[in-house]
Amino acid sequence: MTTITETVTSSYRLTDAERLAFERQGCIKLRGVLDPDQLAPFGEVITEKVIELNTQHLPMEERDTYSKAFLQVGHLWKQSPVVDRFVRSPDLARLAADLLGVRSVRLYHDQALYKEPSGGITPWHADQYYWPLSTDRAITVWIPLQDTPAELGPLTFAVGSHRFGMGRDLPISDESEARVADYMLRQGYPVDDSPFALGDVSYHLGWTFHRAGPNTSTVPRRVMTIIYIDGDMIIGEPTNDAQRADLKACAPGRQPGDRFDTELNPVLYPVP
Repeated sequence: MTTITETVTSSYRLTDAERLAFERQGCIKLRGVLDPDQLAPFGEVITEKVIELNTQHLPMEERDTYSKAFLQVGHLWKQSPVVDRFVRSPDLARLAADLLGVRSVRLYHDQALYKEPSGGITPWHADQYYWPLSTDRAITVWIPLQDTPAELGPLTFAVGSHRFGMGRDLPISDESEARVADYMLRQGYPVDDSPFALGDVSYHLGWTFHRAGPNTSTVPRRVMTIIYIDGDMIIGEPTNDAQRADLKACAPGRQPGDRFDTELNPVLYPVP
């Protein structure tokens, strides 16, 4: 087995064209950011923790649309020193800060998203519906832990939709899938559903609309995500119950107007 290093590293440097594309698109897929050989052993540990901590045991046919989309396990970095080192990767955080155009980024939270064989669609949605943030300076890196062709359900973006206001009041649901799809079609947003090779990653803003197709293969689609926020981010006033719950889970003891400066929100770049 490959030795697990301190963290995943990358020498990838963004070009001016990539920064401008991200600002225009609200999302970007970057090729060959991570070394597959370095990534693989971390993937094995992440998978072990997802199996250990997963609480979804209903048969697929008895689940609702959200539950069919993926197995979802968060705050893995608190459950494993190996995952902790992975989440603290200064290079992944550096790219996040560079794309956001901010001096520093903190961890908001991590999340493994495993789409099982025969798992359903992930409906169209924008992540920031769930986050009590005061600005849009929040970004997710989506890290596949295997090659992810169309049949596994790669992440799909509505390119440029981060500036689109309609649908921001919708949680992940059958309604969001239908209404956002209609909005995107009528507005003419291009869709990027290109596959990922192992080592590719994507970054997207919190208000960028995205979805994923079903997993029609015989193997799980294994993905790890890390959500970063501007290091100076102020907690916003929650606008729904999901944001109120997220505030308690991701910044315990803090209130709207406070900084995200709890032990769950360490600065990941620059390295303290």
